[in-house]
Amino acid sequence: MRFRTTLTVAAGVSALALLTGCGAADMTKQANPFANARGSKTVTLSVQSWVGAQSNVAVAQYLLEHKLGYRVDTVQVDEVPAWDALSQGRVDAILEDWGHPDQEKRYVEDKKTIAPGGGLGVTGHIGWYVPTYLAKQHPDITDWHNLNKYASLFRTAESGGKGQLMDGSPSYVTNDKALVKNLKLDYQVVFAGSEAAQITQMKQFAKEKKPFLSYWYAPQWLFKKVPMTEVKLPPYKEGCDADTAKITCAYPHTPLQKYLNSGFAKSGGKAAALLKKFKWTTGDQNEVSLMIADQKLSPQEAAKKWVDSHPSVWKKWLS
Repeated sequence: MRFRTTLTVAAGVSALALLTGCGAADMTKQANPFANARGSKTVTLSVQSWVGAQSNVAVAQYLLEHKLGYRVDTVQVDEVPAWDALSQGRVDAILEDWGHPDQEKRYVEDKKTIAPGGGLGVTGHIGWYVPTYLAKQHPDITDWHNLNKYASLFRTAESGGKGQLMDGSPSYVTNDKALVKNLKLDYQVVFAGSEAAQITQMKQFAKEKKPFLSYWYAPQWLFKKVPMTEVKLPPYKEGCDADTAKITCAYPHTPLQKYLNSGFAKSGGKAAALLKKFKWTTGDQNEVSLMIADQKLSPQEAAKKWVDSHPSVWKKWLS
């Protein structure tokens, strides 16, 4: 998405369970010998760092391999370079995109090297969140107008005397620093380093019932373990985020999309057809994500468990 980097991992490796937002390889310089190869029963998928996107790929990979007989490779690509790689046929599909209008215009509308793959069925949203136990203690804390009043609650050793707004990886693209500045908030954006580190910190704060304010996003399995309440920022309106330096509005709600290499979309046979039809709910994605991130199942174990218990959902993707 526009606000998070993407990370992928090598084919068949259970490292999909890694919840790290650290830097990723540039696949635009790494030709995959199997991607888009004629006559090859191989599909190459881009996988992102957040566990929800990993869940999409795990289930798609399981079905492609076990129901259709394909070999599936997954590759590591940062978010914008992933579009370049998809355009060049180095990867065949991206299963969770949070909106890249510049790349859509270049590759979908102008060059026509990338084809829309349809909606994922999941709506994504980024926001600022506090733990629900804190919102119950201070109900007005969920209005951004009151954040300065509570800044002292969020001070940490890293926030320089200001309230801490916790973000994930420094490589994530967020509006948070501009929002803090433009809304004149007495806060400092502090990066946890990765999604995994951010989750660890939030779980520790919650265990000790300490206050925290964090950039976070839905869908995300952690909400089931650490209930959180969103802080209302100035409402999002179309175009309010066009100039990120001047932004003063909330993040949008984004129906997540899939994209396929145009050649693969036309000649990818049953694999392309399945990926186009792949559509599930936030609940489905969170179910698999929870198995991977919290129950520590491998992505393929989680995918198998979900596939075994939801035949009415995925069988429609094969028809």
